Amino acid sequence: MNTERINAVYYPSWRVYRGITPATLNVKCITHILYAFIRVNEDGSLRSIDERADSVIPVDGETGALAALAKLKRQHPHLHTLVSIGGGSGSAEFPALAANLSARANFACNVKDFVTKHNFDGVDIDWEHPSTPSQGTDFLSLLHALRSAIPSPFLLTAALPTGEYILKHIDLPSAAPLLSFINLMAYDFSGPWTKTSGHHAQLHPTPGISPCTKSGAAGVAYFLRHGVPASKIVLGVPTYAHCFAGVSALGAQMPSSAKGACTTVEYRDLDEACVRNATVCTLTGAASYVDPDGKGFMSFDVPATVRMKGRFVRDEGLGGLVYWTGAGDRAAGGGDSLVEAGFRELSR
Repeated sequence: MNTERINAVYYPSWRVYRGITPATLNVKCITHILYAFIRVNEDGSLRSIDERADSVIPVDGETGALAALAKLKRQHPHLHTLVSIGGGSGSAEFPALAANLSARANFACNVKDFVTKHNFDGVDIDWEHPSTPSQGTDFLSLLHALRSAIPSPFLLTAALPTGEYILKHIDLPSAAPLLSFINLMAYDFSGPWTKTSGHHAQLHPTPGISPCTKSGAAGVAYFLRHGVPASKIVLGVPTYAHCFAGVSALGAQMPSSAKGACTTVEYRDLDEACVRNATVCTLTGAASYVDPDGKGFMSFDVPATVRMKGRFVRDEGLGGLVYWTGAGDRAAGGGDSLVEAGFRELSR
């Protein structure tokens, strides 16, 4: 590996059912793999969301995806692997867990055992999201418990959003020393919940065109203002598109007939025309395409926008890039891989 910056990917265990196993990842361009997800119970115990995928079915010559990832790490010693706990649909137990001293201690002990058993380098906490001041305090207590159980060089990371409405509850200057790095979820700025079409992972906003003012750069600026070292901020990149049916332009009002018709498509599954003919906005660092066959306005990243984000990372001295997900990327070598584009830009 010829980059000192992070080029990380999340790997969702359920992708094994599509034949997208750990061994299919473009490991030459990856520094860290975050295994998603393991769930947590309120008492601090851990549970699988899919025991069959994790530990039963044959994957890459091993039994289960966890063993396959451990094998991949043995074959490629440069890789760092982390288990990601929680997720968007697996965070309901965190508030009660984090508020309880004995549950936190139990959780930290179980995480240490899990990381050791499966040869991980650390743990990623994906609590979406601490939403009150007390939960923000408990989040910090949870990090302290984990850091006590898995001291450096074990990695401890957290996936956090860009929104101030969440981040204001977290004491970021106190959290930063405990964390190896922060995975900034700089995507889903627009989607099925918005009234207008928009870039869903813009690096910079588009004032006067789209009402969405959220952006990756704004999120980074918030963390920097609140005492997080630039080197610990890892900018998120989505490998999927949001498709707004019934509209043909950025910032267009969603018609009532198309309410709820915003869909999500993985980047690897987009038609070739979408990727090749995408309009790249150099002001926002976002790409889009208007699909003539009904999907409407489509917002997604392409290699050119990822390169812009990579340059932003270098210019700002950030830690690197992280992709949700590595499994959603297109194959390496054809010029369309987002992970490869980011790696090459970070390596400059």
